[in-house]
Amino acid sequence: MAMNDSVNILNSAYLAVEYIDSFLPDNPLQQPFKNAWNYMLDNYTKFQIATWGSLIVHEVSYFLLCVPGFVFQFIPYMQKYKIQQDKPETWEKQWKCFKTLLFNHFFIQLPLICGTYYFTEYFSIPYAWEEMPRWYVLVAQCFGCAVIEDAWHYFLHRLLHHKRIYKYIHKVHHEFVSPFGMQAEYAHPLETLILGAGFFIGIVVFCNHVVLLWAWVICRLMETIDVHSGYDVPLNPLHLVPFYAGARFHDFHHMNFIGNYASTFTWWDRIFGTDSQFIAYKEKEKKQQLITKKVN
Repeated sequence: MAMNDSVNILNSAYLAVEYIDSFLPDNPLQQPFKNAWNYMLDNYTKFQIATWGSLIVHEVSYFLLCVPGFVFQFIPYMQKYKIQQDKPETWEKQWKCFKTLLFNHFFIQLPLICGTYYFTEYFSIPYAWEEMPRWYVLVAQCFGCAVIEDAWHYFLHRLLHHKRIYKYIHKVHHEFVSPFGMQAEYAHPLETLILGAGFFIGIVVFCNHVVLLWAWVICRLMETIDVHSGYDVPLNPLHLVPFYAGARFHDFHHMNFIGNYASTFTWWDRIFGTDSQFIAYKEKEKKQQLITKKVN
């Protein structure tokens, strides 16, 4: 009975969004995107699209999304938004991070990406423009992927902090107490595989078109680079996402090493009380700010 009610609610929500979408003006970018998509299908094989296309989407998205945080370090005005202002980025750390990233991307992640074509073939995932889901379906699927990945990340990330295994794997990612955007995928190869597995679970559950693979890659990179940016910038559109953790939440994890284990949302840490030290830290910050205002 409860399952039927849930299905009815989801169907009603889908029809409501579809109805609203019918009144929205046509997207001016849709036709150029359609032309580019069909050109890709006409000129490249499915293997090339699934493998090299996925690699290009990942690399271009990753480093483009890192650009704002990288530029912020050279803008004095932006320093007031830096969370750990006493720990500025250094060229030495950023260069070390970049070299490790290249190794992880091309020797760990690329072999996994090479399996994308076989995944799409095995599950008969379509590539055709005509079968591409509507934008609101894609948004819902990406959100579903994020919920699943967040649960996986919370429990496996918390396990990697266990005192018996922390120094062997996850300690690499915590070399930087004050994180910066490019450090998002700076990790031990085993961690890349362990935590990265959560990315694929949502794909297995929701994927009904190859475009979801790329949309979810972009969404996941946008989130993880933002929370590792080291900057809590106002008017960040990601803060509109319900229960979104954000940079300040994850920055505390790097600073404190304990608590705030989730990747995207705050609910698992709240349920298990692993955000208690973060909440206490925020309360202490508020008191210090009030004292400072009174003195001034």
